[in-house]
Amino acid sequence: QVQLVESGGGLVQSGGALRLSCAASGSIFGFYNMGWYRQAPGKQRELVARMTSDTTLISTKYGDFVKGRFTISKDNAKNTVYLQMSSLKPEDTAVYYCNYDEAVTRKNYWGQGTQVTVSS
Repeated sequence: QVQLVESGGGLVQSGGALRLSCAASGSIFGFYNMGWYRQAPGKQRELVARMTSDTTLISTKYGDFVKGRFTISKDNAKNTVYLQMSSLKPEDTAVYYCNYDEAVTRKNYWGQGTQVTVSS
């Protein structure tokens, strides 16, 4: 089992910034992927940012709507992934979920979600 603890959500004005954190603990395999997804009311869950890693390459992928406003990063020593969000817009309002998966074992876990609300 892998546990994910998210933090950093909250209320921010349009144009503001927030940093989300997600710490993974438990039975963590050597190479794993972590990322952030979000779900707004009445909408499907969508990719925000994801960082994958294997023996030779670390890559990142962002949702099309990010357009350079968000940056995902990871502290390997802490098994923690961060999402730095800036230039936030009201349409960024959603519950943001941390995700952890292992390509080899196919384990996949979700955090409990953290609310991000951007006021206009």
